[in-house]
Amino acid sequence: MKSFDLLLCGGTVVTEGDAQVTDIAVGGGKILEVRPDVPGAAREEIDATGLHVFPGLLDAHVHFNEPGRADWEGIETGSRALAAGGGTLFIDMPLNAHPPTVDREGFDLKLWAANADSAVDFAFWGGLVPDNLDRLEELAEAGVVGFKAFMADSGTEDFLNVDDQVLREGMKRAAKLRLPVAVHAESDAIVRELTRDRLSRRRISVRDFLESRPIAAELDAIQRAVDLAGETGCALHVVHVSSGEGIRRIVLAQKAGVDVSCETCPHYLALTERDMEELGAIAKCAPPLRTADVQAELWQRLLAGQVTTVGSDHSPSPPEMKAHANFFTVWGGISGVQETFPLLITEGHVKRNMALPLIAQLTSFNVARRFRLPAKGRIAPGFDADFAVADLREPFTLRTDDLFCRHRQSPYVGRSFRGRIQRTIVRGETVFHDGKIIAKPRGRLVKPLL
Repeated sequence: MKSFDLLLCGGTVVTEGDAQVTDIAVGGGKILEVRPDVPGAAREEIDATGLHVFPGLLDAHVHFNEPGRADWEGIETGSRALAAGGGTLFIDMPLNAHPPTVDREGFDLKLWAANADSAVDFAFWGGLVPDNLDRLEELAEAGVVGFKAFMADSGTEDFLNVDDQVLREGMKRAAKLRLPVAVHAESDAIVRELTRDRLSRRRISVRDFLESRPIAAELDAIQRAVDLAGETGCALHVVHVSSGEGIRRIVLAQKAGVDVSCETCPHYLALTERDMEELGAIAKCAPPLRTADVQAELWQRLLAGQVTTVGSDHSPSPPEMKAHANFFTVWGGISGVQETFPLLITEGHVKRNMALPLIAQLTSFNVARRFRLPAKGRIAPGFDADFAVADLREPFTLRTDDLFCRHRQSPYVGRSFRGRIQRTIVRGETVFHDGKIIAKPRGRLVKPLL
């Protein structure tokens, strides 16, 4: 009789291709078998009858802010919140850490913090800024998944945005290193001029902020980025696309042969500009939330399979940074690393009949494939035993006390959801169960397979 470390029995296993009731056998942190009625015994058996088993969520867009700004979030609290939301790996952005991850020293400082405190596995983005072009190679050697650049002001003084000349040169070097460039795509010229105009007239409301960052600014930057990617042969990933028209432009570039992928975020799918006006700074982000009509088109594009990944863009801050009469001054970032999965289940599967395999693609399979994360993103033999076990049946209301992030603030508190995470398993070991983190930090660095 075969012996396993873990048997996960009777759950509806959701892969990138289908969903069916089956068993999963695990040994040595790896998936060994996926089939009904796996014969054998295990050190631990979990009855998943009535539950759904998804591949662990891979969040390719978080800001955990270590080193230097752990008081904003931190890897310990951020990774615990991710685990509570079914996440088994995060890819941390190079800002708002201080120093940012723009050289090997910054990488090593972040790695030290993650090795000590992360509840889940992790990978890192390197930065692409005007003065670190000669550091991209050392970042690649360290193991970053790619390079993140801002085409507009990042909001932090130690991570400057790039112009087209720097972006072009960075893309050339990234292409030689066989790594993608991710861009925050908003036109600095458009945003800067509209912001200057409003501030000069002391127009500082939520509505003024929304009008200072129009969809036109996003589209302008997306077009310039895909043109440069096509010119340089660089793989491009456009993060937090807020509009269906932005996705359409990217699809056109794909059809023209450009190696470009795109991400949207749960807040663009679940919230509108009306929510920003009602909730205030807790719902501020950039690009900002859009109208209900724009959101509807974004959903159409996503359901049609035109969006590559969904990432939280979790970007928290201390509450006092969200308190200012001038809406341009308050910190722009939505705290939502824990809510990605229930938002997709509720807004997608329940309300729009979104297929469960598409959720697995957007949150796991496509992430691992695009950023070449070995042994991640699939429930199949040979892959890491990373699972999110969820109850899709009973609704629940998100409470402040449910949040694991450092600052328990979220625009989703009080909202009703489906898709409560019952258990999160990382490489065969339960990390989160029944509302509690139950394992010591054990995350490890995952480097891209080049």
